[in-house]
Amino acid sequence: MTASVSVGEKKQFVRWFLGSYKMKRRECIWILNYLLSNDELLEKTHFVEEAHYCPRAMVMSTTESKEIPFQFYKGKLMTADAEKSFHDLRLHPDEPLYVQLNFPSIPPAPLYLAVLEENPHMPRGASVSEQDRLLAEKVLNESLSSYQEETILNKIDEALDAGDKERFYELSALLSVVKSAKKMESD
Repeated sequence: MTASVSVGEKKQFVRWFLGSYKMKRRECIWILNYLLSNDELLEKTHFVEEAHYCPRAMVMSTTESKEIPFQFYKGKLMTADAEKSFHDLRLHPDEPLYVQLNFPSIPPAPLYLAVLEENPHMPRGASVSEQDRLLAEKVLNESLSSYQEETILNKIDEALDAGDKERFYELSALLSVVKSAKKMESD
């Protein structure tokens, strides 16, 4: 899990998420679009698991998820009223916001893994074991490597379509390096 995620990475993830999934409640789409339009708020937004432990959090679910459609937590307040949470976002853009998105993610999407942060409010007893952390890192590295490889292959296809030999050779060499690194990691 990364410690510092850029606003650009968060925007890329939220756009991908909105384009890939349908939410159980339409208000969730409004909230996510509002986050996209407000860099200050998005900078203070953290995508985490187990968000209900956080002082100010939202849990949103896609139609494919069996989880609750929407929940907002602030201090001891807990509500399913998305309008109240939206009002809170507008009034307090400087407060940290923790967002948990429930969606099918097996294997985890590289864009999701890139923005997923460790939950700093997780109780000590519920923390992730070292073995789980190592496994998560391995899955993250494999996913990122596969994503890089797929991206390079797409660019190679574009170079071939454009008849750009120089770009093709450059990308082929890069693909070779990525594959070699991937092979070394798996050995």
